[in-house]
Amino acid sequence: MAKLSNRWSSITVLLLLLRNIVIARPYDRQSDGLTLRKTPSDNYLRVAGGAGEGSSFKVALFADLHFGENAWTDWGPRQDMNSIKVMSTILDSENPDFVVYLGDVITANNLPIHNASFYWNQAISPTRERNIPWASLFGNHDDAPFEWPIDWFSSSRIPQIQCPSNCSEGDECSFKGTSRLELMRNEIEHNSLSYTGFGPQNLWPSVSNYVLTLLSPKTDHKSPLMFMYFLDSGGGSYPEVISNIQSEWFRNKSHEVNPDSSIPEIVFWHIPSKAYEKVAKKVAGRRRRTQCVGSMFKEKVAAQEAEMGMMKLLTERPSVKAVFVGHNHGLDWCCPYEKMWLCYARHTGYGGYGSWDRGARILEVSGEPFTLKSWIRMENGTLHSEVVLSR
Repeated sequence: MAKLSNRWSSITVLLLLLRNIVIARPYDRQSDGLTLRKTPSDNYLRVAGGAGEGSSFKVALFADLHFGENAWTDWGPRQDMNSIKVMSTILDSENPDFVVYLGDVITANNLPIHNASFYWNQAISPTRERNIPWASLFGNHDDAPFEWPIDWFSSSRIPQIQCPSNCSEGDECSFKGTSRLELMRNEIEHNSLSYTGFGPQNLWPSVSNYVLTLLSPKTDHKSPLMFMYFLDSGGGSYPEVISNIQSEWFRNKSHEVNPDSSIPEIVFWHIPSKAYEKVAKKVAGRRRRTQCVGSMFKEKVAAQEAEMGMMKLLTERPSVKAVFVGHNHGLDWCCPYEKMWLCYARHTGYGGYGSWDRGARILEVSGEPFTLKSWIRMENGTLHSEVVLSR
């Protein structure tokens, strides 16, 4: 038991250090003559400044960070520190205007604490410290129930650092986990740079469903340059699906904000749809070269449990240029599908399965004419898989 207590003491020190590991100078978000400002309406990303040729808006996608993985061991906090280094390196290299946290921000099934927002806050700290706005959505691990480690039962009791000895009713030791609603509420209420949004209540238990509008850097500030849709693909506390009612929400919302499909649209969620499986199998069966870029066959596509209409809606809208997902840590490919692209991000975090090199997918949006480009920036600074997704 003494050995276990020492281990918990070292973890406490590491977590305190973790709060201060990011040393960054806050600065105004300016890039290529553009300044990002948050308007009173939370779903607008207002880009002000020059609209000339060469102006661009850059987005970094951080996927599968898995903060809090094996939080009761020495290994877990080290991985969180490594993940912060990855994000810090990429943010400093790419200097993005916006960041998307693409799900599995934390590994809730490994967190024996009442409020997992502690680890969520650690995950967004590199972005927040640099004054970069961001948005997040949920993956299948973010609100998963706590799974009791078998090795805890080999000692006299569970670690006292998490369960006080005077616990009488068991409430302090219940580890019920933190719901999607609690995690999102904490992020929104305590971070003015967060553009994360709650979805309509009728979509519950799905939570992170919202749309952001990137406005054109013209003098007319009401001109959209692109719409970005965020969807909760489930997992954790409920099945891994994008439900029919979410699809209907997307249909109605897209017709409301972009009725004639004249403005480009991109979509983010965590768990790949069945269409990703279809694409991967088709590419594997071909002997000739394809238009796909990136790692295709490091592992099999782990798709949602069912397809409930979302992909059909997307293929029917010519304005949808690309879908971006995480979930599969060994895949970072982009492949054409119908009239759009299906893309993976890149495994960013040191938590979670696999030992593949870490990195992040970068998106670059330009206007006049509209262009959407993407590439992978690795932790070691190298670039690969550059691709034009729309022009």
